[in-house]
Amino acid sequence: MHEMSIALAVIDQVESAVRPAGATAVRSVRLEIGELAGVVPDALAFSFQLACEGTVLAGAELLTEPVPARARCGSCDRTWPTGLPPRLSCPGCGGVGVELLSGRELRIADVSWHDDAPVPTPTHEER
Repeated sequence: MHEMSIALAVIDQVESAVRPAGATAVRSVRLEIGELAGVVPDALAFSFQLACEGTVLAGAELLTEPVPARARCGSCDRTWPTGLPPRLSCPGCGGVGVELLSGRELRIADVSWHDDAPVPTPTHEER
């Protein structure tokens, strides 16, 4: 189950961000999870709770925000929700030159600790 490795990576990134800021306990972590990311939210929540034990995130709530998959046709510029399984041909002109606009996200959107001060989300370079 790759959700455990995702949970461990999230915990590592959050700990790296909050420890220098002096946090001793994290209240919640909010993740944006794309519809096409291949992540099962319930399995991730279960793995997250297990992996948090003994860390500054012990007892933290994992909040997941689904991100719908959307695509754009390169020929006619139409956009549409891809759905699952994803429709990757244009419903308007039938074109296959498609750009996926959203749906693959797996991003830490927000971290809160017990003094209610928000923790800066790690930048791409810190991940």
